[in-house]
Amino acid sequence: MFPLNTVLFPGATLSLHVFEPRYKQLVAECLEADEPFGVSLIRDGLEAGDPNVLPHPVGTTAEILETRPLSEGRFVIQTAGRRRFRIEHEISREPYLLCEVTLLDDELAAQVPPELDAQVRGQFAEYLQLLVRFAGTQSRIELPPDPAAGSYLIGHMLQVADVMKQHLLEARTTEERLTMELRYLHKLLPQLRFLVERKRSSVSRPSEAAPGGASRAGQEKLFGKYFSQN
Repeated sequence: MFPLNTVLFPGATLSLHVFEPRYKQLVAECLEADEPFGVSLIRDGLEAGDPNVLPHPVGTTAEILETRPLSEGRFVIQTAGRRRFRIEHEISREPYLLCEVTLLDDELAAQVPPELDAQVRGQFAEYLQLLVRFAGTQSRIELPPDPAAGSYLIGHMLQVADVMKQHLLEARTTEERLTMELRYLHKLLPQLRFLVERKRSSVSRPSEAAPGGASRAGQEKLFGKYFSQN
């Protein structure tokens, strides 16, 4: 187990900087056996150096796709989430957290109401368009046709707290996950529409310091990291 301050969804990618001896051993053993390891959001404790860290009971297996060595025996690994699991019980904590888990299966696409899937996809498409307009960057994301896979990608992309993402990961069915995501989107979309409109109004409003355009100071305050310093 690799407890982290992040939620990994099936199909999502995750880059990790591995530097602790116990996790270097974990990754080395997974590579040798050609097996994944488990990632679960930390429920209590610290991400690094905490031997008593407690993970949430539901996590996702992570397949190691690539490793890149660094100095001092450290390395970076690229992983991809594969299957959800539920922790049944703890086996040991030395040299790393070892647990017995049960892999969780996803339901058939036919069991998901098509109207719910279509509604969430429509709301999410608007959400992405608004994010692109607010950030000022281009992004093209296509949801997979499978409702379960689509629900995982939506959960990964939503800008919500990790504990909310964990609730999505733990949803017992795809229908339950999509229903939760629709509820989140109903709350997020009005806020994002307001921010985009405020940004548009700020950009189009004439400035006393620079007639015919918005002031740089105003842009920096509104856009933050998205505003170029060049």
